[in-house]
Amino acid sequence: MAKASMVAREEKRARLVRKYAEKRKALKAVIQNPESTEDEKLDAQEKLQNLPRNSSPVRQRNRCQVTGRPRGYYRKFGLARNKLREEAMKGMIPGLTKSSW
Repeated sequence: MAKASMVAREEKRARLVRKYAEKRKALKAVIQNPESTEDEKLDAQEKLQNLPRNSSPVRQRNRCQVTGRPRGYYRKFGLARNKLREEAMKGMIPGLTKSSW
């Protein structure tokens, strides 16, 4: 089980990403627009840099929904490898079976 503070930190990052998504998208559109002047681009870059650091989506870390484990995470299931194995052995994940040959 991951530390509660780490899970809470990730939840806070997710909230910030959702909160600033539109503002971040608008500023990036100004920066990437070839019609924008250099002053507009510099102003948009400065505003983008002044946004909270954790509002950037690349700072988010995928974590297991059950344990909060950050490593060995399977996106398709939202679980870490060990919990995925446990749930699969119980038959709780439809269509997933243990391979044998």
